[in-house]
Amino acid sequence: MAAYTKPLPAISTLNQRYWEGLKQRRMVLPYCEACDSVWYPPTPFCPDCWSRDFRWQAVSGRGVVNSWVVFHQAYFSSFKDDIPYSVAEVELEEGPRLLTNLVEVANEDIAIGMPVEVVFDDVTDEVTLAKFRPRKG
Repeated sequence: MAAYTKPLPAISTLNQRYWEGLKQRRMVLPYCEACDSVWYPPTPFCPDCWSRDFRWQAVSGRGVVNSWVVFHQAYFSSFKDDIPYSVAEVELEEGPRLLTNLVEVANEDIAIGMPVEVVFDDVTDEVTLAKFRPRKG
């Protein structure tokens, strides 16, 4: 595996299950046992009802593009070879929204509401990132 030069996530006890799930090719998020909420980013309590009674549950990995931007300038030198690249807010079918990169789609073809699905990018031996591509089928 080639050396990865871009910033890596800060993995903590709070988000470790999320990153472990991605490494296993699964997207898992906190699920509240009290009110059925699913959320991201991980917090130690449900942001809807404040319950601390939650479990980590697999989610579909499907969603839609809610918003996006195309970067034409490298604010970090490690991204200079990717210019222009997109960063999107994807709303998962289960509700949470997350920031991610879109892959396998031309920047000019991105649209609000575009159905997408997660793909797993092993950037190091320890870290897998969730990126999204247009949904197949």
